[in-house]
Amino acid sequence: MGSLPVYKDASLYSARLPSSPIGEKSRRRIFTGGLPISEKEALKRMTVSSSANGYPLDPAVGSSGCRITRTYTAEYSHHPVMLAEVLDLLDPIPSGVFLDATLGGAGHSKAFLEHRDDIHLVGIDQDPQAQIAASETLSSFHGRFDLVHERFDHIDRILDQLKIDKLSGALFDLGVSSHQLDTPSRGFSFRTNGPLDMRMDTTSEPKAEDIVNSASLSELSRILREHGDERFHKKIARAIIAARPLSTTAELSEVVIDAIPAASKKFPGHPARRTFQAIRIAVNKEIEILESAIKQTIHRLAKEGRCVIISYHSGEDRIVKKTLRAAAGLSTTVPKHLPQPKEQAIIRLLARGGQTPSQNEISQNPRSKSARLRSFEKMRED
Repeated sequence: MGSLPVYKDASLYSARLPSSPIGEKSRRRIFTGGLPISEKEALKRMTVSSSANGYPLDPAVGSSGCRITRTYTAEYSHHPVMLAEVLDLLDPIPSGVFLDATLGGAGHSKAFLEHRDDIHLVGIDQDPQAQIAASETLSSFHGRFDLVHERFDHIDRILDQLKIDKLSGALFDLGVSSHQLDTPSRGFSFRTNGPLDMRMDTTSEPKAEDIVNSASLSELSRILREHGDERFHKKIARAIIAARPLSTTAELSEVVIDAIPAASKKFPGHPARRTFQAIRIAVNKEIEILESAIKQTIHRLAKEGRCVIISYHSGEDRIVKKTLRAAAGLSTTVPKHLPQPKEQAIIRLLARGGQTPSQNEISQNPRSKSARLRSFEKMRED
């Protein structure tokens, strides 16, 4: 495994040093785990066409290799969910380094950099298209951000390679983006026909097609039940196996529709939505990596640093709630009528429950309807 070259002035990224020249302009370079490559070569690598999405990173750099990218244009839209609430919660954080662990189109991060000129951004995303678009979106913030192509459960390694000790704040905006859903060639949506892909990181494996066509009956049923809360998980799993091989989203959607009892199709929502969600989560290991990522973030936050986490389905939110309650000392088995061991608490929750979008936001962005926001502040060093 190669390691990233680091900047000579590592103090530029230290949240503990108030004298860091965060606003100072600096050149952004591309790193591939070894020596910097030329911009001409980078452009060639970034624009080679692909059946997956047309903008892959160097295939030699897989999901385990960090990459800092430079600016290249790509069409990518992002409507930041609960933006006003996020900015309000993050406003009190100290000066320093802010981590956007799910950068996407950089809608939240762009607004926060505009709001706070004493913040340096580290943006992580495993989607190559998101990296390209975010770099373009943030291009006016010269020297104030680093973008890393990586999964968010590698936060410790990324920060170590960038010589960053503590974070002032962090954001997780989980789930799939509107761009990914609306691009048929990515294979995320049951509404448009495309290949059964569903990979957020198009340099990784497996694809959705691999799981759909090779998983056993019990494994498929488990995926649909645990990741999609699908009531008819056994029926759908049997139908998928009987219809193999499947290669497109339209084929999978049709199989699911045929497998579900007619009476259940009268309820709102597409019959295949839970199946597609479940398979996507399995492809990208979204649930498996979430707890580790949150724990690493808690450890890296400086005292009085804050983190906001937005989830979009019950499986994600259960992991977030459980992990935060444990760090806040609220998951103890000591009876309620006895004194609670407060010394266990590393964080404090900023709200008792999860916040939801306003009706006005839901009317303007219907995909925000399922969002649930949880937030916390670091109380002491762990």
